[in-house]
Amino acid sequence: MTLILDGKLVSKQIREEVAEDVQLLIKQGVTPKLTVVLVGDDAASQIYVKSKERACAKAGIISETIKYPSDVLKQNVIDKIKELNNDNSVHGILVQLPLPEGFNESEIIELIAPEKDVDGFHPINSGRLTSGINDDYFVPATPAGIIEILKRYKIEIPGKHVVIVGRSSIVGKPAGMLFLRHGNEGDATVTFCHSKTKNLPDITKTADILVAATGKPKLITADMVKPGVVVIDVGINRIPSKYSEKGYKIVGDVDFDEVSKLASAITPVPGGIGPMTIAMLLKNTLRAVTVFGKKE
Repeated sequence: MTLILDGKLVSKQIREEVAEDVQLLIKQGVTPKLTVVLVGDDAASQIYVKSKERACAKAGIISETIKYPSDVLKQNVIDKIKELNNDNSVHGILVQLPLPEGFNESEIIELIAPEKDVDGFHPINSGRLTSGINDDYFVPATPAGIIEILKRYKIEIPGKHVVIVGRSSIVGKPAGMLFLRHGNEGDATVTFCHSKTKNLPDITKTADILVAATGKPKLITADMVKPGVVVIDVGINRIPSKYSEKGYKIVGDVDFDEVSKLASAITPVPGGIGPMTIAMLLKNTLRAVTVFGKKE
């Protein structure tokens, strides 16, 4: 029988653990604070930011959202980030992506102090993850959630062949680096696939653990996996549905109905990696205090 990797259940456990640790910090006189910079009116971004605010409130973390219109002067955003870097009451800074046209996202991300970059996108954090020099870095929340859900369900990683379909700097690349790390949560053999990969099914069939992060609905079909594979579906896609009142339904990058018949374990969409992302962001915000200093 296929094991459903329940991200809602695991994320609830993580949030409760974070809330307990936050209360201990508050008793010590330190209240973790996350500040989100939101530029423009992207609907998905606004929904996601609201979810972060609710999650922070439940965990006892102070949440602040600074909103700018899409035509804001870039310098105003730059000045605000610099101000937040120097504000000792702010432990985590997150610039919500995507940014409107006219902004260089890499330039803006690099302005965030690495020790406050709870999204883990700053080159220093990504570089330390890749180099393995030390543990003083933040891991992007979605890749961290992938590893965490496998760990919580006691799915072994060392020695396994992990195939990652997708090479983004937000999910694919950092997830690969995590699977390569030394230790029980890594030590895997990792193969990256992408839009230019030839004979994709021949490669995905070799996966012991398959991570799909392409943004292409139901790209991974049953004939592309081997029996017993563990499937992590990161995709969140809207497709038309005449059976839904909204006119659409949410599906992943994996054809869940068919692939789940072969998989030993699989994450659903929705309810899999999605909830894990915000939970791991809360863990990163807590870590910004406990690892990088209890500043008020």
